[in-house]
Amino acid sequence: MAYLIRRLWQMIPTLLGVILLVFVIFNVFGADPSTVLAGKFANKEKIETIRQALGLSEPWWVQLQIFLKQVVTFDYGRSWSTNEPVTSLLLQRAPVTLTIMLQVWVLDALISILLAMWVAYRRGSLTDRSVVAICTAAMSISLLLYVVVGQYVFGSVLGWFPVSGWAPGDLLTNLVRYAPLPVVLILMVSVAPSLRLYRSFVVEETNQDYVRTARAKGAGEHRVMLVHVLRNALVPIVTNVGMQLPGLLVGSFLIEKVFSIPGLGSEIVTAVSNNDFPVIKAITVYTAMITMAANLWVDLLYKRLDPRVEFK
Repeated sequence: MAYLIRRLWQMIPTLLGVILLVFVIFNVFGADPSTVLAGKFANKEKIETIRQALGLSEPWWVQLQIFLKQVVTFDYGRSWSTNEPVTSLLLQRAPVTLTIMLQVWVLDALISILLAMWVAYRRGSLTDRSVVAICTAAMSISLLLYVVVGQYVFGSVLGWFPVSGWAPGDLLTNLVRYAPLPVVLILMVSVAPSLRLYRSFVVEETNQDYVRTARAKGAGEHRVMLVHVLRNALVPIVTNVGMQLPGLLVGSFLIEKVFSIPGLGSEIVTAVSNNDFPVIKAITVYTAMITMAANLWVDLLYKRLDPRVEFK
C-alpha cells in the first residue's frame, strides 16, 4: 500500500509536466483559437469578443489555471466543431474504440504468447526459422496494404464482412458483423513483432540454469516450459503488453477512418482537421493518464508474477 501511495504521488508532477507541455504547444505555437472560431471574414470586434469568452485576453498564468481547472474537473468545455461537451463526446466515442481495440490488445497478447512458446519449444528447427521469416515479412508490409486487400477480398469478393459501417448501440451486431474484419487486419500487423519479441524472451529463459536443473530433476518438457519458463518470461512480456495499451488509440486512427467507425480515432482525425483544440487537448491529457496508469498496473503485476520482486 505504501508503494502504491508513493507511485500515485509521483504521478502528480508527471501529469503537471504533461499539462504544461500541452499548454505551451497550444498557447505558444498553436494557431489563435479566436481567429479559428471567427472564420475567414471576421472583424476585429468579433475576434476580441471570442478572445474574451475563451479567456485568451488574460495573462498566461490565468490561462494555465483555467486549463488546470479543466483537467481537475474533467470539463474541457465544448467542441468547436459540434458544440457538444467534450467529455460527453469522448464518452460516446470511447466504447466504440474499445469494441475494436480491446479485442486486438487481448488477442494479440494471447496469440503471440502461445505461438512464442510453441516456436521457442522448437527453436532452431525449420518451423522456428519459417515462423521468424514469416514475421519479418509481415512486419515489412504496411497496415494500409492489409486494409485495402482485406476489404477487397473479404468484403467485395467473398462478401463475408461489410467493407465499412457501424451499428450504434447494438454491441452484438458490431462484434459479429462489423468488428471482425478490422480486428483481424490489425492482428495481422501487430502479432508479428510481438511474436518475435516474446520468442526471444522465452528462448533466453530456456538457457537459464534453473531450466537445466528442472530437467535434471526429471521434470517433463511441457512442465518446464509452462511452469518454469513461461512464469519468468512473463515479466518482460507483461511490460510490453502494458506499454501497448496507450498505443491502441494511435492504431485506431487509420482503421476507424477507413472503416467509417465512429470512435475516438476517427474523432481525433476530425478534430485535427477542424483545429478543434478542446478535443485534442482533452484526448492528449487522457492518453497521458492512461499511460501512467498502465505503467503502474505493470509494476504492481510484477509482484504477482515473481514473488522475489520487492517494492522499494
